[in-house]
Amino acid sequence: MKIYNAIKKDHDIQRDLCDKLKETSGASEERKNLWEELKKELQVHTVAEERYFYSPLIETDKMQEDARHGMAEHHEMDELIEELDTTDMSSPHWIATAEKLFEKVEHHLEDEEEDFFPKAKEIYSKTEADNLASDYERSMQEYRNSWPENIPGNH
Repeated sequence: MKIYNAIKKDHDIQRDLCDKLKETSGASEERKNLWEELKKELQVHTVAEERYFYSPLIETDKMQEDARHGMAEHHEMDELIEELDTTDMSSPHWIATAEKLFEKVEHHLEDEEEDFFPKAKEIYSKTEADNLASDYERSMQEYRNSWPENIPGNH
């Protein structure tokens, strides 16, 4: 499996969780559980993606700006997650901030899938893309199993 397929598989999980969260209301158990799952997926994905997709690309002239842009969007999502964690889930502010996060996530996933992946395919060889996918998937499993304790940025 290539790195693009591995990342896309996780993007689909994120999209599904965002869609399910949009259908919840108040501070329900369902909303709380889906929020924790989305937060976990976004945080573990960020760490693995930056390590196994963006870091190698930041060294290239062709992808440096894109890699920095992608990592900046991760930071913006982290800030929205922090804000949501300190806001009452049943408040209008939580809902408005969650909508901002959902839009940011969708924008980021589209950037990667439609713009960054095609460019990266010109940089990574088939073998490199396969090796990165293996490292990425192994890390995702490890991070999911140890979340939130061993995820950088979590307290």
